[in-house]
Amino acid sequence: MPNFIATSLKNLEYPFGNDEAQFLWSAKAGEENLIYTMAKDCEFFITVKGKKDNYVIKGEKLTRPARLGVLQKALISFRDLNVNAVKSQAIAIKNEKQLQAKEFILSDVQFLDLLQTTKFKRIFVEIGFGSGRHLLYQARNNPEVLVVGIEVYKPSCEQVNNLAKDQNLKNIALLNLDARLVLSLIESNSIEKVFLHFPIPWEKSEKRRVVSASFAKEVQRILAVGAKFELRSDDRGYTDFTIGHFLNLPDAQIQIYKDRFLEVSSKYEDRWVRQNKNIYDMIFTNELDSPKQSLKGDFEFGNIDKELVAAKFENKIFKGDDYFLHVERLYKKENGDLLIRVAFGSFYRPEHCYILITPNEANYFIKKPLLTSENLKAHECLREYLTCKIS
Repeated sequence: MPNFIATSLKNLEYPFGNDEAQFLWSAKAGEENLIYTMAKDCEFFITVKGKKDNYVIKGEKLTRPARLGVLQKALISFRDLNVNAVKSQAIAIKNEKQLQAKEFILSDVQFLDLLQTTKFKRIFVEIGFGSGRHLLYQARNNPEVLVVGIEVYKPSCEQVNNLAKDQNLKNIALLNLDARLVLSLIESNSIEKVFLHFPIPWEKSEKRRVVSASFAKEVQRILAVGAKFELRSDDRGYTDFTIGHFLNLPDAQIQIYKDRFLEVSSKYEDRWVRQNKNIYDMIFTNELDSPKQSLKGDFEFGNIDKELVAAKFENKIFKGDDYFLHVERLYKKENGDLLIRVAFGSFYRPEHCYILITPNEANYFIKKPLLTSENLKAHECLREYLTCKIS
């Protein structure tokens, strides 16, 4: 994460800025200041944390822009405009490509828009695509298919984005998100294939595995009738673990292979083959016509008493059967408006958001939560907390 350490700030009055970035206002909690920033077509926070002679300035992780170069330019602008002296820095814009939008990397909102407007009638999904060999192979050999890749490691997304651009592919969408969250956004019976190749086994921590009982149910829900989920792994234990979860599904049909040849292999598979390790495949075919998801609700708050929220605020966690709410921190603007940071939703796919409370209204700020059943329940809990109906 790009950052720098300053020994002295000018403390300019907000708003200020230049052609690269605008710094509109700040909100403070303890020794941390959130600076609301707009640069290019992005809005996000940068943080100024510390005290005299040692201020750490960096991007705020929950809202940081997908394009690293945009954040770097904003930090450089803040440094040049509002800092007297710099102790150290780690900011390096190597080239203008860092400022360019990654055309294949989509946010959750952009992905939802794509699913609603896409002209592709067939969709493949690959979870944890790594170097992208298999994903790019599928895209090249199936130009009529939209190939969706999900990967939590951001450099992999950027690398595959560049490779797809170099190969002039037009049928790829990349998501730097948790796969469990992405699957919950996809319509029932809409996917033709789901690939999970060489996931980390997490032998000592099954809870960290991609595959779980709920994962298997979500995969079956999004698969069309006759569509397939394919696991490929060098780990026998993980393969057996996955088979067990998918066998528990209704109308389960499973095929199992050992050392099956594929035309494309990952760098990990090449390594395992050189070590004479066995490779296992499990293919689940879905025969269930799942009902469509039906979620109703909104993320409105109604009337909120700002002064009462400020007086009664405390860091607190609420837990339901399938959701949680963590009210984490309260920031205050100079004009008295409040900014609250929260985490909530599913235990397995939490969201992090900010709520801006002004004299007239309260709204999610910068981004709204995704429409999931867990988020709706957590939002209702948050609304009751802010209206002081629960404490």
